[in-house]
Amino acid sequence: MGRSRRTLPEELLLLALDPATGTTAQPQSLDLGLAGAQLVELALAGRIAPDGDRIAVVVPRPTGDPTLDCALELLRRRGAPVRAVHWIGGPRLGLRQTYLSHLERCGMVAAVPGQMCGVLPTTRYQATDTAISREIRSRLDSAIRTGVPPDPRTAALAALAHAVGLGKHLYPGNEGRSSRSRLRDLIRHDPMGGLVAHAVMDVQNGAAAQPRRGPATAGRQAAPGVRSAAEPARGVPMQPRRGSMARAVAH
Repeated sequence: MGRSRRTLPEELLLLALDPATGTTAQPQSLDLGLAGAQLVELALAGRIAPDGDRIAVVVPRPTGDPTLDCALELLRRRGAPVRAVHWIGGPRLGLRQTYLSHLERCGMVAAVPGQMCGVLPTTRYQATDTAISREIRSRLDSAIRTGVPPDPRTAALAALAHAVGLGKHLYPGNEGRSSRSRLRDLIRHDPMGGLVAHAVMDVQNGAAAQPRRGPATAGRQAAPGVRSAAEPARGVPMQPRRGSMARAVAH
């Protein structure tokens, strides 16, 4: 996979980055969204495919992206297809920081050191090329405004943005209500994005979705206001809390 194109995790993180504060919106759910975005990116690259509500590796060949390839290798080692909700709910310690550091190396964000409560060192991140963020945002705005079915990448990005709760960050207030609703509706335009987005929301709700039988079913369940019956999650590990750190990152 060439590096001339940004990956979905990178785009999701840039969408979540608040230009005024240098922090990321919805930091806890964003960790889940980044793990889900990796799955969608691997599917777009032809490395994995949905199998009901599970994810199966179909081509184990590396993509050339180290972070994606790490996820691909972990999936390959599972042997059998893994439920998306179990994968996304697994430990992802440091994933957000990994992508922030990558964006910094690529020159898309700059780290700004600071202090929390005047004592604890922190790092905030400012976008250095606002044109990139504007281009990502304009794709969502266009899909919302025109009603034309977006390409799979934009549809998946919209699904993930909705799943992690970025709607109120991107389209705030009462005036943004209709845009938030249409952002949610875009989830139905990409089966893989819909599957992953629902898995992200299921983990946040502490519930494991009933198995989905295929892309067509996933698309139907992505319709607004229609959710699968849920049951208490069994064996779904939640995001671990970070321990003490010598340097805190203001996300």
